[in-house]
Amino acid sequence: MTLYHSKAAGLFFAFVVALSFGGCSNSEDPASNPVAGEDQPETKPQATVVISPGPDARKQAQEAMILAQPGDVIEFAAGTFEFDGTLSLDGINDITVRGNGIDETILNFESMDAGQGGEGLKVTANDFCIEDLTIENTPGDAIKLQDCDGVTIQRVRAWWSGGPSTDNGAYGLYPVLCANVLIDECLASGASDAGIYVGQSKQVIVRNCHADLNVAGIEIENCIGADVYDNNASQNTAGILVFSLPGLTVKNGSGCRVFNNEINNNNHPNFAKDGAIVSTVPSGTGVMLMANDNVEVFGNSFGENHGAGCLIVSFLVSRREYNDEEYDPYCEAISIHDNDFYSGGTKAEGEFLVAFTEATGQRLPDIVFDGIVDAAKLVDGALPADMGFSIKDNGEASFVNLDLGRMMLGEEPQISMDLGQHSGSLAPISAVSIPGVE
Repeated sequence: MTLYHSKAAGLFFAFVVALSFGGCSNSEDPASNPVAGEDQPETKPQATVVISPGPDARKQAQEAMILAQPGDVIEFAAGTFEFDGTLSLDGINDITVRGNGIDETILNFESMDAGQGGEGLKVTANDFCIEDLTIENTPGDAIKLQDCDGVTIQRVRAWWSGGPSTDNGAYGLYPVLCANVLIDECLASGASDAGIYVGQSKQVIVRNCHADLNVAGIEIENCIGADVYDNNASQNTAGILVFSLPGLTVKNGSGCRVFNNEINNNNHPNFAKDGAIVSTVPSGTGVMLMANDNVEVFGNSFGENHGAGCLIVSFLVSRREYNDEEYDPYCEAISIHDNDFYSGGTKAEGEFLVAFTEATGQRLPDIVFDGIVDAAKLVDGALPADMGFSIKDNGEASFVNLDLGRMMLGEEPQISMDLGQHSGSLAPISAVSIPGVE
């Protein structure tokens, strides 16, 4: 390990870094554009710490994360690192962790000792960036970021090399209670919950990523403002989830756009741990919306998902109890438009979905709505226009309202495949804006 914190060495490396690295900064550096004639505040030269594979690599890396100062770069050289415990960065802002490429720098946590933590990397710091490396085979989450404002994860792979297993960690990339989160050009595979999960966060972008062989490829949970686009979610149990769950710090997710994604062949058997909410997600699901408001799903390709291409449900359908007076368990203001659905619905799973196919002898429709709405908000028997559902311009996509509210009360459901009552329009949801991100 080499620490460059002397003034001369620091100045040299600041010059080298300025020439060599594009960096992960989400904002311009005012010092890079000094105003002539004005005294400029003295800035600390950027330091780079280079960690090479070897028996002392974990100690060196953790020491670097403890001693780092804002603006520093911690670089893992090419090679495979064998780590037996969690690496953690706590309270030091504006740090970049980088490797030499997804296939060149591998941080392997397979030999992590009991009691040494479950995560590969755990971060609580603002303006954090990680890029160009792989984290693999962690007992718990691969990368967990909590209470961070300004997160960039780009060209990172989080995976379990043995393939899907209930024994794998729950999450690959896992920002929670964060703000201004960018996840770009990342890969996630084998997570027993979600490959890419962003929870209870604000202003989120997940783009250009590939998630496969997870229970959920990408999950957005209790987030305010999220754009999920240009991703490929395939061979998961479910491709993309947009959920709101009770009992959490951030209530009632809203303002999510899911667009221009390839969401295909998500038919893997569910291998989530017992008790996890995703253990109830039926295999064959493309996109599942649960208890979220103001969601727009458009421009996506849904192909060969054996269940519902798009499934819209209330939390009540889970039949789980909750005690949270601020929680709204219903989906409202949902717009599904201009998507392409093909070759889906051929092998439904899940109690209610199978009940429909067995009763009708038909394949499961492309878009499935459980039909459960908040009766207290109905006006003349329907939700107000700005809280309702707009489902249109999806080609030949089929639809069903299962009317599960009546069914769960023991009454005969009034199942409907008529899209006429959902032909209205909702205002487009605004794009997420993160400072410095185009």
